[in-house]
Amino acid sequence: MASDPTSKQDILTSTIGFWLRASRFQFFTASVVPVIVGGAIAYWKTGTVLWGYWLATLVALVLLHAAANLANDYYDHLSRNDEINVEFISPFTGGSRFIQQQLTSPVSILIAALACLAAGSGIGLILVWLRGWPILALGVVGGLSGFFYTANPLRLGYRGLGEIFIFLDFGILPVLGTYYVQTQQFSVAAGAASIPVALLIAAVLWINQFPDYNADRAVDKKHWVVRLGRRRACYVYAVELLLALLLVPVFVALDWLPLLTLLALLPLPLAISAMRTAFRHYDQPDKLLPANVGTIALHLTVGLLLALGFVLAPMCSAL
Repeated sequence: MASDPTSKQDILTSTIGFWLRASRFQFFTASVVPVIVGGAIAYWKTGTVLWGYWLATLVALVLLHAAANLANDYYDHLSRNDEINVEFISPFTGGSRFIQQQLTSPVSILIAALACLAAGSGIGLILVWLRGWPILALGVVGGLSGFFYTANPLRLGYRGLGEIFIFLDFGILPVLGTYYVQTQQFSVAAGAASIPVALLIAAVLWINQFPDYNADRAVDKKHWVVRLGRRRACYVYAVELLLALLLVPVFVALDWLPLLTLLALLPLPLAISAMRTAFRHYDQPDKLLPANVGTIALHLTVGLLLALGFVLAPMCSAL
């Protein structure tokens, strides 16, 4: 009897959907935005985008991001962090919960994490071979520190180092790396534009640690929100948001960024709203959701508006 192709397609679609949810695909904007910004800067500088290289960069970073998320679920399961976390705000904090809901086994999550790490690293090595060795340094730091955010033996997120590496891995390194893949050089503009992106993704991590505070403290996960306490951590969160926006006009004044990147200031009201929510409800996870959502939206919109500023700059200068 011939097999039913529709059934096979349904199974494949269901399987892909399952692993996308397990890897928390809704947070892939953290790896997509810096690639968009890096590509836009390359277009501003060269007038073109090498789309094949750009797409390969994007896929590699998304795979490495998925590996980090899956590894985080596995190792937070081993530490019982996710198990004892009852204040999480789904889907923003507390992991995917796939292990806790017994939707798959911990070993399957680990295998998937290693598979994504291998696939992303493989694409990265091809880009190193085709575009240059500097990509290797960026990729090794980003890939390994992402995986070892909670993985043994480094457990960076448990040692107060996670915030630094999130700042690097989803801000500085991918913007610089994408730009280098496109142009085979680095630039001041790419470095400057990477800083607001890095600050905002660090702010996403920061505010997402508030609901996990009690569970993280119970398993000795000493990130900086645990170290400072939620009230004092609000001030750092506010600085991250405001500095990300206020640095843009500074960099424009220094002629490091084109004038139209000032479009990135448009979401300022969203930043203010998120800060107000954090200060009012820092110890009430059930009421903190607008800040969690708002920070992710701020990272996305500021990144896209920065990229738009770079894309439109050559057109406006030609008028």
